[in-house]
Amino acid sequence: MADGNSIINLGDLAKPATVLIEKVSNAVGVLYEPRRIIKKAEAEAEAEKIKAIAGRELNEIEQRGIERLIHQESRKQENIEKITAKAATALPPEAKTEDLEEDWVAHFFDKCDKVSDEQMQSLWSSLLAGEATKPGTYSKRTVDFVASMDKKDADLFTIFCQFIWMIGDATPLIFETDNEIYKKHGIDFSALKHLDAIGLISFESTSGYKKLGLPKQAVIFYYGQPTLLEFSKEEDNEMQIGKTLFTQAGKELVSICGSNRNQEYYEYAIEQISKQGIKLSSVLPKSGKG
Repeated sequence: MADGNSIINLGDLAKPATVLIEKVSNAVGVLYEPRRIIKKAEAEAEAEKIKAIAGRELNEIEQRGIERLIHQESRKQENIEKITAKAATALPPEAKTEDLEEDWVAHFFDKCDKVSDEQMQSLWSSLLAGEATKPGTYSKRTVDFVASMDKKDADLFTIFCQFIWMIGDATPLIFETDNEIYKKHGIDFSALKHLDAIGLISFESTSGYKKLGLPKQAVIFYYGQPTLLEFSKEEDNEMQIGKTLFTQAGKELVSICGSNRNQEYYEYAIEQISKQGIKLSSVLPKSGKG
């Protein structure tokens, strides 16, 4: 770690991380060591320059206003640096950071520079790292969406995502909304309606959704564990996938939700799929909680 108030030492980081820091600096004026942003003490000195330019002493209200501004900007700066530091250290060597759009970065920090909660900062840093690794992964609209989320929304989405399978793309399998396998984790009818209302999922409580046009054999995955499905027809098969689908924002945020595998749910989902007359194979033996 660098000395002074800077959070990141460029010499400690690989090239993708240093490029990310340069992109942030160019987009929002954040200059890390050795080109550090003005520290709080220097900002206070700048306030004295404002007084000199005005040609008069500031009254008490004006002085408090400047002090408030200094405090706010100092806090924003700290938030920006913490989010960037976490993102920079999470980048893989193959990250395409040089293709990251500075306009996207500017928009990103315009939405998250007031975020000081550590858990929410981790969400934002994962979002930044994901976009820096593969630019174009997250739209500005999704950035706006995350800005509208509170901590409770983020926690609920993380819980929901333990019920995701990869069936071509990320697909939640919520078969019975009143089943205890979901309810004991806080995913019930009202929770699903809330996730629908805020724009993360589409919830159809009656008829549900299907995957159509599936081949005779298809491999699906639950947290990397493969399951081979075999249908009765040679082509154009369908599979009931339950009551929910992801919206575009939901799909984009799945990779950074931080959810964990649930072995009990896995076994339940396998049972529900088999009830549809689909033959299952290549299923690993049951074990304890995953």
